[in-house]
Amino acid sequence: MSEAGSAPPTGPGAGRRAAYRLAAALTHRNFRILWFGAGTSTIGTWMQKVAQNWLVLTLSGSAFYLGLDSFLGELPILLFTLLGGVVADRHDRRRLLLSSQVVQMACAFVLAGLVLAGAVRLWHVLALSFVAGTAQAFGGPAYQSLIPQLVTRQHLPNAIALNSIQFNVARVIGPLLAGVILAALGSAACFGLNGLSFLAVILGLLLMQVPAVPAIQRQALTAELKEGLTYVRHERSLVGLTTLAFLATFLGLPLLTFLPVFARDVFHEGVGGYSRLMAYSGAGAVGGALVVAWLGRFEHMGRTLLGVLGIFGVLIAGFALSRTVWLSELLLVLGGAALIVVFSLLTSLVQLIAPNELRGRVMSIYMVAFRGGSPLGSLLAGYLASVVSAPAVLAVNGVLMVGVAGYLLSRPGGVKEL
Repeated sequence: MSEAGSAPPTGPGAGRRAAYRLAAALTHRNFRILWFGAGTSTIGTWMQKVAQNWLVLTLSGSAFYLGLDSFLGELPILLFTLLGGVVADRHDRRRLLLSSQVVQMACAFVLAGLVLAGAVRLWHVLALSFVAGTAQAFGGPAYQSLIPQLVTRQHLPNAIALNSIQFNVARVIGPLLAGVILAALGSAACFGLNGLSFLAVILGLLLMQVPAVPAIQRQALTAELKEGLTYVRHERSLVGLTTLAFLATFLGLPLLTFLPVFARDVFHEGVGGYSRLMAYSGAGAVGGALVVAWLGRFEHMGRTLLGVLGIFGVLIAGFALSRTVWLSELLLVLGGAALIVVFSLLTSLVQLIAPNELRGRVMSIYMVAFRGGSPLGSLLAGYLASVVSAPAVLAVNGVLMVGVAGYLLSRPGGVKEL
């Protein structure tokens, strides 16, 4: 590593070091197996998301039901994540994650069968979203808790960044594949392929060689939850970050929920246009994740977070007001990058502040706020969009986000000093 102020290393050796810096966690066999399996499954998940959004819009013709479907998919995560975190600490995390994947795979196959039989109804889609979301509420904490067992502590931040990159690469590939498959074979094929994609992560989990973590005698569930909540409530910086995570998802993620409405009603395109918009957003997110992976920890993370949050609000409002396809696509790329930078910085700051003995509970509380903002924001935005319009709702959300960032930047102390 060069000293500050010296010339950066150049040549093939520098290239290899740069590649290692971006992908160090992949040198660990167990993480590598899970990462590739999860990446394959996530591509299938994004294929289903595109096809399911289009199916809901086709069945209902309403932006409200798009928001309701997103709400029901995320609601179990809001309700059960704290419980899922405790269960992940008390049971074999790999087995718990396997169970979660099997349930989600079954939901995808059931939906594919209903569509093929011509028997699908809107309530079927909504109910299956809730069941799959419940599985994620228990599988998510198990997955996050399993990662530190797969890599060294030194490579843990890189593993977190690589997971973000994997997720967002899938956001590019999945919608593009969905657009082609929807046009050629219909939504049932997307749901069926998503079901098959879960086999990749299931096989990866079976191939991994991870010793089971022995159960530890703990306090009662309510006592453990109370201890974590009390700590967060008295830690001002964690209160600020948790609140900001809720507001960022509440105001920002309806941008992705309403993309099919923009494709159909604003740009007068079909599912191909929708999948293209999703892909542009995903491409920007990959770029943002690469930036975060490269930067690691740096000074003035709080100020950077708030600045990018304000920029994200401007990009959301700009997208809502744009009626030019190429400009909207550019705004989605930049917005996708800003979104992942905001979310990554939020999570990193919480991880840096949380003490090790309370990290699981602190992170579960943070994740409830982080994931909870999405369904509530989508539900309210979907309702308001059915009364006024999706562009108007997004424009207001963008302005409000700029206001939140400006307010926190103008106040002494708080998140901007982290």
